[in-house]
Amino acid sequence: MQVKLFVGNLPWSVGDAELNDIFANHGDVQSARVISDRDTGRSRGFGFVEMETNDLNALIQATDGYEIDGRNLRVNQAEDKPASGRGGGGRGGFGGRRDRY
Repeated sequence: MQVKLFVGNLPWSVGDAELNDIFANHGDVQSARVISDRDTGRSRGFGFVEMETNDLNALIQATDGYEIDGRNLRVNQAEDKPASGRGGGGRGGFGGRRDRY
């Protein structure tokens, strides 16, 4: 089955290739991406891995707590992002000023 994992507590030095290498020992990795800051380009310390696995719980157990550069990774199944995307906030497109209408 195809799974998407959230990987937190990444050292700043880890890039996409290193993240891929960590999980490649545990199955067929389709993508591994470290999230970087839009302005600075620096790692934000977390990423996402999409891969094939027959046993999600065993995969998480094998990788959660894995130590790299003195940091223990936090690994869990990624939650889908809400369809509405950013903002939300219940403004309904009126910018919070419904009294003008």
